Amino acid sequence: MHRSIRPAAAAAVALAAAFPATAQIVTEPVEYSLGDVVFEGLVARNAALETSRGTLLIVHDWNGVDGYEQRRAEMLAAEGYTAFAIDLFGRDAVLEGIDDYRRETGALYADRETFRARLQAAIDAAADLPGATGNAVILGYCFGGAAVLEAARMGADLAGFVSFHGGLGTPEGQDWSDAGGAPVMVLHGSADPVSGMADLAVLMDELREAGVPHSAEIWGGARHSFTVWGSADYDLAADTGSWAALLRFLDRNL
Repeated sequence: MHRSIRPAAAAAVALAAAFPATAQIVTEPVEYSLGDVVFEGLVARNAALETSRGTLLIVHDWNGVDGYEQRRAEMLAAEGYTAFAIDLFGRDAVLEGIDDYRRETGALYADRETFRARLQAAIDAAADLPGATGNAVILGYCFGGAAVLEAARMGADLAGFVSFHGGLGTPEGQDWSDAGGAPVMVLHGSADPVSGMADLAVLMDELREAGVPHSAEIWGGARHSFTVWGSADYDLAADTGSWAALLRFLDRNL
């Protein structure tokens, strides 16, 4: 499903009203590369602040960086953070429909070495952003939530990992032995048909056995994509509740 921000939607207006005005928010494109592939993300920051509260990397859903990630980045910038919506597909990727989204995500799921290399390239690029800080947290939605867990398993040098309604399964041949001591938080719906409660239980057991700090917050009845404005799965209580949980996590870890 192709996502778009719908400012007139009641749910979007209600959520946006809960956050500070963004008059000082500056949003700029960011290009970086890995080998021959050029990536294009975007960074949002509050230009009126002398010091950022921390750097946040946002991993997109399966349809790439669009208005949704931009809005989330601006919301985080309004909280005082430097928010970088990263690109894992490449600037020239064709993203015009479900078949394209499946092709791009499927290629990364099938090639975990490339998946991890692209995550690391974005982490490296984040360190050079204006206003970037030494401490960074990565968060992501749907496909991005699965990417966050991939970053944690590869031992990315970050201060925390937050997955919103992401795929929770650990790929065959992987484990959590390389994960560092940074905490992992999972924000999920109990009715998610992509990764259900059994998958969550397995993940929590894996994290506990590996000694990785972890937590989860679950919204009863929430389905997949519960944060996506305008989608059939949108759930206002789960969206605002998970956003509040993210901000608490950032307060603790940045």
